[in-house]
Amino acid sequence: MDTIASAPQSLRMLYQIWRLRTGRIGLIIVVTVLVLSILVPILSSYEIDAVDLSRSYKPPTTRNWFGTDELGRDLFTRVFYAGRISILVGVSGTLVSVLLGLFLGSISAYFEGLLDAILLKIHEIQYCFPPIILVLTVMAIIRGGTLALILLMGLFSWPTTYRLTRNLVLAVKREPFVEAGRLMGNNAFKLLFKHILPNIIPSLIVNATLLVADLILLEAALSFLGVGVAPPTPSWGNMLNVARNIYVLSRMWWIWLFPGLMIATFVVGITFLGEALDAIVNPHSKTEY
Repeated sequence: MDTIASAPQSLRMLYQIWRLRTGRIGLIIVVTVLVLSILVPILSSYEIDAVDLSRSYKPPTTRNWFGTDELGRDLFTRVFYAGRISILVGVSGTLVSVLLGLFLGSISAYFEGLLDAILLKIHEIQYCFPPIILVLTVMAIIRGGTLALILLMGLFSWPTTYRLTRNLVLAVKREPFVEAGRLMGNNAFKLLFKHILPNIIPSLIVNATLLVADLILLEAALSFLGVGVAPPTPSWGNMLNVARNIYVLSRMWWIWLFPGLMIATFVVGITFLGEALDAIVNPHSKTEY
């Protein structure tokens, strides 16, 4: 225990996550998918876009573990390469959303008054519309690429982080140590970044972890509808797009099953990881993990 106590904070956090059942499961799932996605060029002997029309629509075999698609491309290679894209989009969109929500929530709660009222009203209006509707509409109009998708996902999913940040800052700014810092002559931004934000970061990390899962599902839905990541770049969502064909859906299960399983598995892993982090950050929670 002394060794753990003297270890770096990141290692102590990993140890705490590993002690929880959901943390272990989530960590194993997330790390496994990430490692396979990174190492797929080494694990597979097929190129991502290698076409072999003589092997179109082949079911899983020892040669092609996940089968092949309509162009004879190896689905094992494409599924895990698609994992890189879907996870990158989810994480990048989360980063945009968290930074925007953190900034707006912080200044809204700290300065209050008219600024807080305006931002709160904007938050309430946007919260009425599901992000998928907003992103779908704008993407259909501008016909943007992956970068536009990431920015729009982040831009239209900030209300959750904003609300959490605002509530936390409102609570922390009334603590005695913040008042002491104010009396010592610290300006507003120094109080925010040096005294307040470090105390709310753990809760924001939990929120960000769960938001990654939400945005991966959002990307999958948008790509399935044809306005997300555009082919030939594979993502889990656009690989599911073929399931819109009833013949493929009923007769060629392997084409949509493996991308669908990867989405479900990775999202479950991220969710379990988020629950474990929540149990660590909020130790007084009555939920057993």
